Amino acid sequence: MKLTAKQRLFADEYIKSGNATQSAIKAGYSDNYAKHRVDKLLLNVGVKSYIDAKMSEIESHKIADAKEVLQFYTRVLREEETEEVALPAGDDVITVEKKPSFKDRLSAAKELMKRYPLSDPMVQAQLKKVTADARVAEARAKALEDNGQDMELLLDKMLDVVTKEDKKDELK
Repeated sequence: MKLTAKQRLFADEYIKSGNATQSAIKAGYSDNYAKHRVDKLLLNVGVKSYIDAKMSEIESHKIADAKEVLQFYTRVLREEETEEVALPAGDDVITVEKKPSFKDRLSAAKELMKRYPLSDPMVQAQLKKVTADARVAEARAKALEDNGQDMELLLDKMLDVVTKEDKKDELK
């Protein structure tokens, strides 16, 4: 539903102040209308939809998304971020801009690498081990379900194959 210029101005003012009467007056409505009938304006479907949409848009900008967080970690790692630090100077206090410490940069690098783990050979080996363990657990569960001795033999054979695959992968 389209809004008039007055309705849009009212909604924008209302979002800023939360005061319907003052927002109506600033938007150009008469004092009488603003004081006694502004509730009708707030109940208008178009105005209400516009206010709700703008409020959710404002709300979504308050929360950092994953890309923004990764960009921040990268700026810290590259020493592009600084922080103000207060230092005593006799009776006064001065503030100076400080670049991230090595510890801060290392921490940022670790946080970034958590998001890209497959480039680390150690993480790859751990991932293979976890995958093999999951396969073994699935086979054991299947054997318990079937409750037969022939399944235990099959499980032992499968464990041997998985163990050989893991040893083969470690040698690569």
